[in-house]
Amino acid sequence: MVLRVLIVDDEALARSRLKSLLADCTAPGARVVGEAANVAQALQCVSQQVVDVVLADIHMPGEDGLALAQRLRALPQPPAVVFVTAYTEHALQAFELAALDYLTKPVRLERLQASLQKVERFTQINKGLEADFVHDFLVIQERGRTERLPLAEVLYLKAELKYITVRTASRSYILEGALSELESRYAERFVRIHRNALVARQAVRSLERHHDAIEGDGWAVRLDRISEPLLVSRRQLAAVRALVEAR
Repeated sequence: MVLRVLIVDDEALARSRLKSLLADCTAPGARVVGEAANVAQALQCVSQQVVDVVLADIHMPGEDGLALAQRLRALPQPPAVVFVTAYTEHALQAFELAALDYLTKPVRLERLQASLQKVERFTQINKGLEADFVHDFLVIQERGRTERLPLAEVLYLKAELKYITVRTASRSYILEGALSELESRYAERFVRIHRNALVARQAVRSLERHHDAIEGDGWAVRLDRISEPLLVSRRQLAAVRALVEAR
């Protein structure tokens, strides 16, 4: 896949540096389809052609990069936004505005390539999502970094002591919050299978008999892309069985 990139930065040298790095990106590749020195120019570029990702500075004369992200988010088919800035204090606000990633200058090639891989996954996932879910993300803060995790990648959410384990096909994340709040907010996407667990409805593969060392004989679900079974409580069994039978 070759991503169509718009670079937004009021400094010509910064734009040139990004263009040079993007030329060395291969998995996925990147093609610069436009450059802009301010928000107005960026919006004009996006209106005239298809853009997969906007690499935007935050501090610019006039409207800043955060304002640009807000404007882009209102478009019918918004491009992904990755902030490229020398400042780190806006990271959380940036992710709340639907930025997919946050790079600090000077940008390293490896970090830029990893960011483009996120954009690639985001683009591929969105092609198969219903419109209602395009902008759904979990904001993960881990080891001093803030990351936006597309909800479509989440297979299950499991409450563990004071935290929630967020499981994708490739790894686990730790999230602070209440499982009941996530259940209420994303009821169309997740189903409760146990007092401590929600699973993605679309990931449920089967319901089977299972023996647990603590809870004894019972039932468990199998999910796509992970091998571990997840226990189903007697209280939730009917709803889970109905979901499996309806698939």
